[in-house]
Parts: sequence; C-alpha cells; structure tokens
Amino acid sequence: MPLRDVLVVLYDGVQSLDVTGPVEVFNAAGLFPGVPGGYRIRTVSLGGAPVRTTSGLRLLPDGDLDGAEAVLDENTTLLVPGGTYSGRFEPRLTDWLRAHGGRAGRLMAVCTGGLLLAEAGLLDGHRATTHWHACEQMARDYPLVRVEPDPIYVRDGKVCTSAGVTAGIDLALALVEEDMGRDLALRIARALVVFLRRPGNQAQFSAQLEAQTAAREPLREVQQWITEHPGGDLSVDALAARAALSPRHFARAFQAETGVTPGRYVERVRVEHARRLLEESREGVAQIARSCGYGNPEALRRAFVRTLGQPPAEYRRRFGP
Repeated sequence: MPLRDVLVVLYDGVQSLDVTGPVEVFNAAGLFPGVPGGYRIRTVSLGGAPVRTTSGLRLLPDGDLDGAEAVLDENTTLLVPGGTYSGRFEPRLTDWLRAHGGRAGRLMAVCTGGLLLAEAGLLDGHRATTHWHACEQMARDYPLVRVEPDPIYVRDGKVCTSAGVTAGIDLALALVEEDMGRDLALRIARALVVFLRRPGNQAQFSAQLEAQTAAREPLREVQQWITEHPGGDLSVDALAARAALSPRHFARAFQAETGVTPGRYVERVRVEHARRLLEESREGVAQIARSCGYGNPEALRRAFVRTLGQPPAEYRRRFGP
C-alpha cells in the first residue's frame, strides 16, 4: 500500500492542537508493525518561515508554501488548521489556496481553518462546519457555503471540515478508517488514549457543555444527580421534588438557568451514558436501555436516532469493542 501525502499549512496565529492532533493521528498510522503504508506528512508556511501559535509555541515548517503545490494530487490530503482571525486573512495564503487547493484529493479543515477554505472559495456549494463560535460568521460571510453548525465534522465529497480543536482528531481518525480500515483507526484511538471516537453527526456539545451550569445550588445539585443516576426517575416531578420546588417552577427555573429544558438535558445525559456502554461493554441493547432509564430498546433507539442520527446497533457496529 503506497504512502499517502498530508500537506499541512501553517501560519502565524495557528492553533497548535489543530495541527498536532490530526498530525499525531496520521503519524500513528505508520507505527504499527505489520501495517503497510501510512502517511507522509509535510508542513509548509509562507517563505518556509517559523510560525508562532496562539499559545506561543514556535513551529518550524519543513518548507515553503510556494512550490508545495507540486505534491498536490488525488493522493494528497491538504490540511488547513484553524487559529486566530482578526477580520482579514493573509492574501498570499488565500491566493495560494484558491489557485492550488482544488488539486488535492481531499481538503481537510480543522476549526476556523474552514474560514480560510471558504475565503478561498473552496467551500462554495459544499456542506461544512466549523467551531460553534464561528458558524454564524461563516454563514454570514460565505452565503454559498451550506453551514451545518451542529456536527463535530462534515464530509461532503472531497471536502472535510471539523468543529473546534479536538474535533480535528475525530475527523483524522475517520479519514484513517476510510483509507486503512476500522481496526487501525481503533488501535490509533486507543494508543492516543482518545476516550471516545465520536461519529461526525454527533453534536458539538455534550449535555454538560450544551447546558450552562445553574446559578442556584439546588439546581446545580439536580444537574449533578442526573449525570450520576441516568437510570433513575428523572421525571420533572421527581427532579422538582429533589430541588424542593413545584414542578412548574422547577421547569421554568431549570430552563432559565441552563438554557435547555429538563427533558432535553435528561435525554442527552442518557444517550451519552448509553454511548459509553455501547463502546466499552458487551451488554445487550435491552439491558443498556434499562440501565439508562429507557423502558424498552425502542425508546433508546428513537433517542439515538434523534440525537446521533443512527440506531444503537449501528453505533455499536462502528464503535463497539
């Protein structure tokens, strides 16, 4: 199996993890004994000059962006990481992407790297995502891009875009799976101690990240109790009693302070718990449904399809032990 090329574009203000996360995944593909092929990784910048990341780290590229187009072909993944954006991109960088980016077999943007691809016109007519904080900006500034703000990554033909920072690792793992198989992608995930290998249509927010932490202590305690007892009675009446509030007052206060309804919060927590069990255990789906507070497997299946876009059986087939 021949080596595949990964060309990584660096620039001042790049986010270091947007670079190193995917690079570590691609590099790991060639480290397992008996696995043929892998990836040949090259980093480039304008003039080949060192760049400084958002965290202050200095990165020394392998070469100059000018001339790097020579390696772009159907076997190359062009990786554009995200970083700071002050309202204006470096024209030489976007000009190079506009002129040469389309020659790559795959375009991969991590986080706000999607804005660079959009500025170069490479996302026109494509579905794409970016960091949740920049989705509105992408939709406003680049109306020809079909922005999907929820998924952690989106694949549309040869264009692959991911949400913020660590989502680049998920996207890189998905590309390794596509190129070299699921078993290798899982081995890499375990080697890098990636806790969850998330599907692309998973939302950018977990239940805990999606919701704000309640200001009042009784509501914060209810949030924690939900997380620790996904299989318990999590009806509004039961949760209101725990917070010593009437059900109506509790439901209003919970949504006002967390930004989501109690029902949505409970469903997201339960689905996340079920996901972990499907990934880490060999328990039957019916048993997992009961342990997560669902009365039957069909209720769990409906919740999975609503939240992740696929049923539990398919999720386990892709990400289970």
